[in-house]
Amino acid sequence: MEASQSPNNNPNPNPNPNPNRNPLSSSVPVWPTIDGPLGLSEEESVNYARRFYKFGFAVLPLLWAVNCFYFWPVLRHSHSFPRIRPYVVGSAVGFTVFTALLCSWALTFAIGGERLLGPVWNQLVMYNLADRLGLTSWS
Repeated sequence: MEASQSPNNNPNPNPNPNPNRNPLSSSVPVWPTIDGPLGLSEEESVNYARRFYKFGFAVLPLLWAVNCFYFWPVLRHSHSFPRIRPYVVGSAVGFTVFTALLCSWALTFAIGGERLLGPVWNQLVMYNLADRLGLTSWS
């Protein structure tokens, strides 16, 4: 064998060690949004992610869910878009906490009701508000 010739006659200098594996599926995403090349640039994405994150604290926690959905590639890949990721992860945590609190509150009232809260229950529920304010009688 000649010294100038390598023992590997593969013309591809970077052979894929696993031919069944798609190299693009494990790589870092190219676009920060779910709509790919039709979406926002990275600069615009940082602004939108920051706005969604901050407005989520203004009693609009569903914006946190929108932020997580729209920037799903950033949330899924931990090493992609480091300027956007803190806002998206914060939105995911905020939406999870909000959902847990909302569900626990709703289940407390739905399951517990008057048995759990006692006589305070009549002051907390809203279905008898019209009766308490005298709005049900026409006189």
